[in-house]
Amino acid sequence: MSVDTDRLRRWRLVLGGEGAEGSGLADAQLSEEDSGVDKALAALYDKPDEDAAGGPRSANLGASAPRVARWLGDVRRYFPSTVVQVMQRDAVDRLGLTRMLLEKELLSAVEPDVHLVGTLLSLNSVLPEETKETAREVVRKVVDELERRLADRTRAAIKGALDKASRTHRPRPGDINWARTIHANLKHYSPELRTIVPEKLIGFGRRQQAVQRDVILAVDQSGSMAESVVYSGLFGAVLASMRALKTSFVAFDTEVADLTEHLADPVDVLFGTQLGGGTDINRAIAYCQGLVGRPEQTLLVLISDLYEGGDENELLQRVAELVGSGVQVVTLLALSDSGAPSYDHENAAALAELGVPAFACTPDQFPELMAAAVRGDDLQAWVSRENS
Repeated sequence: MSVDTDRLRRWRLVLGGEGAEGSGLADAQLSEEDSGVDKALAALYDKPDEDAAGGPRSANLGASAPRVARWLGDVRRYFPSTVVQVMQRDAVDRLGLTRMLLEKELLSAVEPDVHLVGTLLSLNSVLPEETKETAREVVRKVVDELERRLADRTRAAIKGALDKASRTHRPRPGDINWARTIHANLKHYSPELRTIVPEKLIGFGRRQQAVQRDVILAVDQSGSMAESVVYSGLFGAVLASMRALKTSFVAFDTEVADLTEHLADPVDVLFGTQLGGGTDINRAIAYCQGLVGRPEQTLLVLISDLYEGGDENELLQRVAELVGSGVQVVTLLALSDSGAPSYDHENAAALAELGVPAFACTPDQFPELMAAAVRGDDLQAWVSRENS
């Protein structure tokens, strides 16, 4: 195929049938596979009929379950999984195909991703019984993939931070870190003794089974926070698996749900959330105050866009009380890959004045963020370094 012919072919697929008319591209020859690609794109992106303006598009993808199933099969055949995920999201948004997620056969055909999980969680209360197990399988597949990507990194980063926080220069003999001690004392080598004279011992605190830090995740489950809820559920389960941490997981909208007992399985945590409600952050923080038993050993991570439907003044007062008691409070405006979030700038600024940093965080940054918090680093400086 010549370069010019291939270029015409690509433009033909971009513009579609009607869009190509009058441009000299409508007659470009399409192979059988290209025709399949064109039909799959047309079903989703062609203009709606005049009679159906504001409703389903002209291809009427939602007319029957078999047609939707065929379309899902076609897009998986013709496009890579990352493109399939985008087209599925567009199908739900543009064509109103939420019913595609309510039927077991159709749900089995979709390409799982974080956005799909968020949509399923928002539909949790209306999923038919025969579909719920399939929905859990879809969510499980996504969670397992995220665990493979993030869990070990998170545990390693936090364990290292805990070890550093407990490091002592007056260790007991059994706790001496010999590698670090030798490195720190190389300049004290004695030729006469033919050995290093360790003037400074470096070690770790006694490795106890006792909990070293209390972590509270307070997660906004309003509709705009769907992706953050998915990642928060995963990280909550990972943190709960570490014996050195006591982890609590609190989901909230206008009500508060303590899901800590479900942290052994992140899928149970996610299906315990109820995406789509309003927001009462003050009420959630009031509940979290009751969970604080050791203020100076407690890290409270508020994951919210800070659009408060409750009492803003009381919220700020409660946060000030927590900070004053020694609790380390951090606000994540989003825990997602979706870029800069929409958030309440006034509340973020008010929290910053209380010494509570507020910023967006990607899932890949979260392990190091938690490690920095455990070490007691300046988180504003940490964010500046990460974003530079």
